[in-house]
Amino acid sequence: MQSNTAEIESLMAASKRQFLVENLKPGETYSGLLLGENGAPDEHVFLLPGELLDADWDKSMAWAEKNGGVLPTRRQQSLLIANLKSHFKPRYYWSCEQHADYPTNAWLQYFYDGYQNYLRKSYAGAARAVRRLPIQ
Repeated sequence: MQSNTAEIESLMAASKRQFLVENLKPGETYSGLLLGENGAPDEHVFLLPGELLDADWDKSMAWAEKNGGVLPTRRQQSLLIANLKSHFKPRYYWSCEQHADYPTNAWLQYFYDGYQNYLRKSYAGAARAVRRLPIQ
């Protein structure tokens, strides 16, 4: 049975390497697989290179798009802090999600303690962009 386990692990490692060769773009870091919610497809999440500091939410959204990505959702930020915390400064980073009850606010992720909260979109925060690859 141990040889089966080793064989399966070897196949999985080879499959992951092949996936990364085919899908990881230069400068990106693979963040992981995020399971779909409420019928949405599962997706792979890639952290793009670069960072924007001291920018409000609107500038952060535009910066992410200009750099070929989007700001992460709150769920994607949870994946990022779980798997790539070392890629972030110990401060808060904007998500792409506005607060449903307070349209002048947007959600953010603190990368020093994992806490998520919301602030006015006019405040200066940091931004990292992600690329999503839906699994069909």
